[in-house]
Amino acid sequence: MNEFSIVQIISLVGFLILALSALASHRLDWGKAIRMGLVWAAIFVGIALLFSIVGPGG
Repeated sequence: MNEFSIVQIISLVGFLILALSALASHRLDWGKAIRMGLVWAAIFVGIALLFSIVGPGG
């Protein structure tokens, strides 16, 4: 592990803490937050699959 991967891990943990604190400040319930996260994950996975099917040449 080099120094750049350690910095990446620390920054990802910081971003996760920032996102969770923003979620807590909006007082959303965890069920709704998990549902919204799954919807966003499905959107990104769907777009990634679409791009992998279409390929780089179009």
